[in-house]
Amino acid sequence: MIAVTDFVESLGPGLFRLVAAGRDTQVYDVVLAEPGEAAGRPGEIVLGAGVTDPAEAVALLERADAAGATGVVLKAPIAPEVAEAADRLAPALVELQRETSWTHVIWLVRAAIDRAHAPPGESGDDLFALADAAAEIADAPVTLEDARSRVLAYSGLQDSTDPARVSTIVGRRVPPQVIAHLRACGVFRRLARSSDPVLVPGGPDGMLPRLVIPVRAGGEWLGSIWVVARTPIPPDRVERLTDLATVVALHLLRLRAETGVARRASADQLRAALRDGTPPVPAQPPWRVVALGGETGDVRRRLDLWEAITHRFGWHRPLITDLDDTLFAVVTDPPSRPRGSHGTHGPQGTHGPQGSHGSHGDAGSMPWLDDVLTRVRIHNPALHAVAGGVARTSADLPRSRSEAAELAGLMASGRLAPGFILLDDAWDAVIVERARKAIGTNLPGGPIPALQSHDMEHGTAFLPTLAAWLDHYGDTKGTAQALDVHPNTLRHRLRRMAEVTTVDLTSPRTRLALRLQLAALVR
Repeated sequence: MIAVTDFVESLGPGLFRLVAAGRDTQVYDVVLAEPGEAAGRPGEIVLGAGVTDPAEAVALLERADAAGATGVVLKAPIAPEVAEAADRLAPALVELQRETSWTHVIWLVRAAIDRAHAPPGESGDDLFALADAAAEIADAPVTLEDARSRVLAYSGLQDSTDPARVSTIVGRRVPPQVIAHLRACGVFRRLARSSDPVLVPGGPDGMLPRLVIPVRAGGEWLGSIWVVARTPIPPDRVERLTDLATVVALHLLRLRAETGVARRASADQLRAALRDGTPPVPAQPPWRVVALGGETGDVRRRLDLWEAITHRFGWHRPLITDLDDTLFAVVTDPPSRPRGSHGTHGPQGTHGPQGSHGSHGDAGSMPWLDDVLTRVRIHNPALHAVAGGVARTSADLPRSRSEAAELAGLMASGRLAPGFILLDDAWDAVIVERARKAIGTNLPGGPIPALQSHDMEHGTAFLPTLAAWLDHYGDTKGTAQALDVHPNTLRHRLRRMAEVTTVDLTSPRTRLALRLQLAALVR
């Protein structure tokens, strides 16, 4: 399921505020506190409806603690002595916004819990019904939009519409030129600050006037009801639309809660699959685990960025989660996918309009991700991805995740160039890195310590010379060119190295051991 802190965050500040996290256990159900009875059970959140006295509130917290309940919800404001008591007890203490009805809370929270594992967005049918109800009240076309101007639902009434409404519905968001007009009129600023209806004058491309009703909960702006107002809407109908906005707010809170809880539950399941291979991910194998990187070190911001990218290119339920401060995705790996060359995948190639189907594969596949990364890196070169080996069963996912993490570390250290890299293309770098880490800097013997001391004391360059000689298979000309010295200078250095310590370069095993030791010294 989902921990109480994540649950409260999913429902949002328009409803709840976490006062004390307690032991932050899982949430399975919600119950009303009954006087004189046990206050909940493990996994339950107890609603303290009607509890206003601080002493009663502390007593409820203590009863919930004795019963092993997950948390207690009390209405704002919570007295300081109640918060202090919560700090020493196991249940979480959650504050409910003062103006929120307990009946609505029960309906909203229980719906979110019951549908924690259901696909998000199924509450959309309710929103379409509300859009139709608003259109009937206003006798005009209506759209319901969130605070980002994304269309959530629209009425079936199509009379008296305009091109802006058609574009909004077809594109599922308000067109840019209309957004610019609304900003110029100060509409969004007024919606964010006030609950009063807003009249918007006609705008570009034949846009008709609009009546906008803000949808708010607990002071938070959740969205708006947009009415195409070819003629002025009578005051009594505006008042009914304002009343309807309260109902819309509850539905938007529920939709956000269901989506947030389902997303977090899915993320927890994916983390478990990446850690120990259970449960299996909701996609058909074979898979690859991909570490997704960007310019920001904040994994939560990277998660938001990559979810926006995957949604934009058609992967609407991405298998993405953060684990150990790294962002991972699980993508499918069709056997027919062509293998790339060593290094990054460049911007060359012909790409279709969406990059989610056709020759570039279905959304969430390796070919699709390759194409998406090529597109987005044109504008944001800091974005990159590295993929572990193929996972043919869920038990292989932890190994693929570990390999992706290794590649991510190599890219972060500059040992691999940024781009899209597969384990298949950089396996040699991974092998060397594993050996380098195993060797460390405490060298067990051999000529390297003596040569290193000589370099430090006399300013010689024996170690770089030996590394270049090994890299060029003992070719004097190639080694000298790599070091930018004359071949005679190189020969002189090699003779001087033999005088400092015994360097036997005739044995293949010795040459391999020397090169690995040299690699271990480079940090």
